[in-house]
Amino acid sequence: MSGHYEAPIREPLIIGHKTYHDITEDIARPIEERAGKLWWISLYAALVLFLYGFGCIAYTIGTGIGAWGLNRTINWGWDITNFVWWVGIGHAGTLISAVLLLFRQRWRMSVNRSAEAMTIFAVVQAAIFPVIHMGRVWVGYWVFPLPNQFGSLWGNFNSPLLWDVFAISTYFSVSTVFWFMGLIPDFAMIRDRAKTPWTKKIYTFLAFGWGGKAKHWQRFEELSLVLAGLATPLVFSVHTTVSFDFATSVIKGWHSTIYPPYFVAGAIFSGFAMVQTLLLIARKVCHLEEYITMYHIEIMNIVIVLTGGMVTVAYATEYFIGWYSGSRFEDFTYLSPGAAVGPYWWAFWSLIICNLVVPASFWFKKARTNIIWTFIVALIINIGMWFERFDIIVINLSRDYLPGSWTMFKPTIIDVGVYLGTIGFFSVLFLLYARTFPVIAQAELKSILKISGETYKAKEGDEHH
Repeated sequence: MSGHYEAPIREPLIIGHKTYHDITEDIARPIEERAGKLWWISLYAALVLFLYGFGCIAYTIGTGIGAWGLNRTINWGWDITNFVWWVGIGHAGTLISAVLLLFRQRWRMSVNRSAEAMTIFAVVQAAIFPVIHMGRVWVGYWVFPLPNQFGSLWGNFNSPLLWDVFAISTYFSVSTVFWFMGLIPDFAMIRDRAKTPWTKKIYTFLAFGWGGKAKHWQRFEELSLVLAGLATPLVFSVHTTVSFDFATSVIKGWHSTIYPPYFVAGAIFSGFAMVQTLLLIARKVCHLEEYITMYHIEIMNIVIVLTGGMVTVAYATEYFIGWYSGSRFEDFTYLSPGAAVGPYWWAFWSLIICNLVVPASFWFKKARTNIIWTFIVALIINIGMWFERFDIIVINLSRDYLPGSWTMFKPTIIDVGVYLGTIGFFSVLFLLYARTFPVIAQAELKSILKISGETYKAKEGDEHH
């Protein structure tokens, strides 16, 4: 019929004419084979960074916060910048796992496992900074309710520190349960393929008696939906809570109602960029090109464009409101003419170039589908989002209402060392994860093989023609 319209067939999510057995072999191979030389070099380099950072943390605890570059005016600096940056990086994992699961987006199945692992490891790094920023680490347990003879001694709910404790602990616990539960079918697969008794015992314990029965799958899917429903509000609440650290204050440039949605969009923006960075490396090293396809990469780049657009609107709003208020003090905030030409001009323009100019290239399909350019842009976005957090904290605090208290922030070698240490710690965790856990959810991939595999797509195409 001339009026009949047939929708174009979507690109296959699994290419290479795979069978169920092929998927099992490909996903299990990085775990069962010996690690390559590149993996060991990466692990040793990450361990060196981690040990250096651990030494800097120990020196900070032993000496005091005076080891950092903080002063009377800038009492938040490098440490809280890194805290917000790491929390933001962990945001994409929950979005990919929970929200896209509820929306039945099949393309998430190749990327959700690594995104969930990245979330957990990033939140671990983020939790380090508020703890050592307390100064007296040994009384850090005071942020929790303490039983005593007067009933319960609760923390100070007016303190942003306590808000961060609730945000991080909730985010970490739900994300960990969600991640581990999704791994159970894959643990059972490795258990059944184990060649040594020791390996078999470990994965038998981790598999929780999984047998692949219909009842097991029913409970698995029901629990996945329940956890996704619980985790979805976290996508919005966690970084909203972090933004309240700033938005509820009276400091110029911080007391802004746009901060909660702005921080959430920025967190997803940076989180997806980090997922792209890690997945492109894992895709090449673990030979997973047939499961993490160009279609996956392009879809994630589209999400980056979308959230980058939200961040751009927030930047423009911040700039306009600062100008429209007519307050001379607003000219010393992180998005203002004063910031663009002031002493922190280099940080301001790094923010603009990395977060607005470079990601705009993804509006073009040729850039979105170029793997090398995608990797470069993902790294640049993560650098730019770090500068955004640095600008929000340091530029806004460096110019107080009293010119007599104006000052500059200069990080010390201990500041830099702690940050590099968390990058090393994160890398160590991710490298070990890639060698012990399946980086792709093979059980979920098998469930979509007959509707998203290249062989079946080709047959579908023949039928349409």
